[in-house]
Amino acid sequence: MKTAIIHFWLVNMRGGEKVIEALLEMYPDADIFTHVYDPESVSPLIRNRNVYTSRINSFPFAKKLYQFYMPWMPDALMDFDLQGYDLVISSESGPAKGVIPNPNAFHVCYCHSPMRYLWDMYHEYLKGTKPIVKYFMKRLIPRLRIKDVISSNMVDCFVANSNYVSKRIKRYYNRGCNVVHPPVDIEKYKSVIRKPQEYYLFFGQLTGYKRADIAIDACVKSGRKLIVAGAGAKKKTIKKYAKNGLISFKGRISDEEIKELYAGAKALIFPGIEDFGIIPVEANAAGCPVIAYRDGGALETVKDGDTGIFFNEQTADSLISAMDYFEKNLKFHNRDVFNEHVQQFSIDSFKEKMNIVFNEKKRT
Repeated sequence: MKTAIIHFWLVNMRGGEKVIEALLEMYPDADIFTHVYDPESVSPLIRNRNVYTSRINSFPFAKKLYQFYMPWMPDALMDFDLQGYDLVISSESGPAKGVIPNPNAFHVCYCHSPMRYLWDMYHEYLKGTKPIVKYFMKRLIPRLRIKDVISSNMVDCFVANSNYVSKRIKRYYNRGCNVVHPPVDIEKYKSVIRKPQEYYLFFGQLTGYKRADIAIDACVKSGRKLIVAGAGAKKKTIKKYAKNGLISFKGRISDEEIKELYAGAKALIFPGIEDFGIIPVEANAAGCPVIAYRDGGALETVKDGDTGIFFNEQTADSLISAMDYFEKNLKFHNRDVFNEHVQQFSIDSFKEKMNIVFNEKKRT
């Protein structure tokens, strides 16, 4: 089948782009369509394919300001002529699924998340914006919601990256779907040799919904050491906590550095609500247990009592209670348990499950 892969934008290499890489391995001749493309920021596997862009790519400073052009993206999908393609795969957490396939094509939408700024996290995004942005958001979002729901009718088959996302697809689009967890390069972390030290770890981009503040407050309040790794820490925050010697900020780190942190951490703290959450899977692949908030994708990526534990409220006190219990009652020394658990999130597992989805169409 002649295959088209539509991705919202290609300006970095995160979880969504890893899905694209796996799909390209499955369909070596597939063409890629995207709103904004920065060849220098993606892998050679993506860069060596035919990549077509919408009009958004020519907008001023699009590679940096692409999110500001969100209101124009649903209409810009009309730039893509997909009439010659038999299989259309849209990769969605920004506008991607609203393309128009030919009548005989099969359109599968792999949904990382319904657009969170339109739906469940609308108020969260609204709080963190400037007055002028709020003004336009309040006027544009209702129209974008309507377009988003209409575009769901262009999809033959939805695939969600977690049961948590599957429920939101049902809520917003009234569509059932398959669940296929995204591919995680677990082999990269299986070689990590665990040597736990006296620190906990928070790893991820420091944005509001990831709730690094809970991990920081809990460790300061309980006198525990915490390493915060990932981009986005504000200078004021670093200055505030650097004095007590308990909290250290690493900023953006390399793959080798995160392996070292997984090797030495007592546990990874995961206090946010994620659609899926690749980081807990990576930590578990490295043999590092996870203390996660009991909600979202973590309910699928962490096996309670075997590869980590949960805390029940998004508060420092609830996290402290979980850390107390973790230190007094639990030992996570059996690496085989971790290896068995993370196997379901491997790249090969993703390809096998997606092939089932695609082959189902061939049988019909």
